Amino acid sequence: MKDARRSTPELTGARWRRSTYSGGNNECVEVADDFPHIVPIRDSKRPVGPVLAFSHHAWSAFLNHLR
Repeated sequence: MKDARRSTPELTGARWRRSTYSGGNNECVEVADDFPHIVPIRDSKRPVGPVLAFSHHAWSAFLNHLR
């Protein structure tokens, strides 16, 4: 059995959008919303990666901390 935290998610075909929390000055974070178990995040200036993947719970906790 693979450990989900260590496996690389297949992100081909991901629909990336700019996060509403991104600032100006071309400093954008992009998020892909169409994955059931993870929230992939990337830097818009480096679309080929690297990509960070968070659980939905961890991503929600991070966003709540920003508010």
